[in-house]
Amino acid sequence: MTEPLCTLITPERLIHQLQAPGWVVVDCRHDLGNPDFGRAAYTKGHIPGAHFLHMDDELSGPRTGKNGRHPLPDPVALAQRLGEIGINRDSQVVAYDDGGGMYAARLWWLLNWLGHRNVAVLDGGFQAWCSANGLLSQKEVTPTATRFDAELRPLAVDASYVDSHKGSDAMLLIDARSPDRFRGENETIDPVGGHIPGAINRFFKDNLGPDGRFKSAEQLRREFTSLVAGRDPQQVVHQCGSGVTACHNLLAMEIAGLSGGRLYPGSWSEWCADAGRAIATGT
Repeated sequence: MTEPLCTLITPERLIHQLQAPGWVVVDCRHDLGNPDFGRAAYTKGHIPGAHFLHMDDELSGPRTGKNGRHPLPDPVALAQRLGEIGINRDSQVVAYDDGGGMYAARLWWLLNWLGHRNVAVLDGGFQAWCSANGLLSQKEVTPTATRFDAELRPLAVDASYVDSHKGSDAMLLIDARSPDRFRGENETIDPVGGHIPGAINRFFKDNLGPDGRFKSAEQLRREFTSLVAGRDPQQVVHQCGSGVTACHNLLAMEIAGLSGGRLYPGSWSEWCADAGRAIATGT
C-alpha cells in the first residue's frame, strides 16, 4: 500500500485508487431535515464500490432526550459494523458526502476515536468527484466482511468536563455552528438558543474555500493559530449542535498540523437539554 492518508484525498487521486486492494470508500451523505436523503442519494448514484453508512442509525447511538441529537455509537457495535463492510486495521478508508465534508468528517473522527488513523475525507466531496468526471454507480455493494479491532483513544470529553472547565484557561471551547445560532438567533433545530458560556465561535464552513474544498494547510494554520491565541491544541475542545460539524473543525486543525483537540459529542443539543446548565447569548 502507498503511504497512508490521514486527512484529505483529492478526487483525481481517488479515481486512480478505486481498485486498490485495502481501500474502502464510504458514502456519508445525509440531511438533518430528511433522514432518508442519504440512502436515496446513494441509490441514485454513488462512487463505484462505496458502502453507505447512515448518520443517525450507524454513526450515532440511541437518543434518550438528554444525550444530544447524535450521541456517540457504542464502540463495539460500530467496530462490528465497520468490519461488516470490509474495514480492518490495515484498510485505507475514504469518507465522502455532499456537504463540504460536514458528515464525512464525523466518520473520520469516529475512526480516529477507535484507533484507526488511515482515513481521509474526499476533498470537495461528491460534487468534486463529479466535476473530475469520476464514474458513478447504482450497484449495491456486497461487502467482504472482516474484523475491525478497536483501540479506543481518549478523544472525547463529557458534559461534566465542559461544565467544570468552562471559562478557565485550561480549556478553549470552540463552537462550529453558524454565527447566528451561536448568538442564540434563528435557532430552528434545538429547543433553546444560545451557546455554552466561555465558548468562542468558528463556523465550520470557514474551513472551506469558494470551490467547496478545504483551505490550504498554511491558511488553516494561520487562522486557527490566531483563534487559539497561544494555547496548546490539546487544550481545545470542539462542539457544535450535536457533535457532527465540530469534527470538521477537528479535521481542519489536523490538516493545519495542530493536532490534539478533543470533541464534546453531546454538544449544544445535550447541554441545553438540562435546564440547570448555564446558557449565554450574543457574541
